[in-house]
Amino acid sequence: MRFVGAAGAVWGIAGVSLLIGGAVYRLGSVAIDAFAYPLDWRHWVFLVVFLVFMTVIEGYQGFQRGFSPRVAARARYLARHPRVVHALFAPLFCMGFFHATRRRQVTSILVTTGIVVMVVLVRQLAQPWRGIVDLGVVAGLVWGLVALGIFSYLAFTTEAFSQPTDVPETSGDS
Repeated sequence: MRFVGAAGAVWGIAGVSLLIGGAVYRLGSVAIDAFAYPLDWRHWVFLVVFLVFMTVIEGYQGFQRGFSPRVAARARYLARHPRVVHALFAPLFCMGFFHATRRRQVTSILVTTGIVVMVVLVRQLAQPWRGIVDLGVVAGLVWGLVALGIFSYLAFTTEAFSQPTDVPETSGDS
């Protein structure tokens, strides 16, 4: 079972990282395309403001203070409390879609739904606006990917890693 836990933890972190990295790759090309259009002062002001906003709100608040440490904590939990089903679906487990407190599950579903709605809406924007928005999103995602790497490293190299796992109380050690 130790192998199942270790493999699940690696798969969980790798799967979440691939999900984020894939989004960075796809959105990055759209963001770069924005610069093929003539940008006036409104575009530049929005670009700077939105870039700062997304870096702080998505990158720092969303990823560094919430999502990334929790994913790492849940991967660590999986390594120490292995279950085959959790290991098979480790990325979803690490993101809190199952075997999580009711609040965490609802939050994970609502945030994911909100992201899907925003993606659909942003795709309706014309360039260069879409690219500018995507540039802000990419900045936040890159911050989140770096934070996930750092927290994952800390989760498996320090005993004092005490981020919340949001597993149900009946599961024992959290």
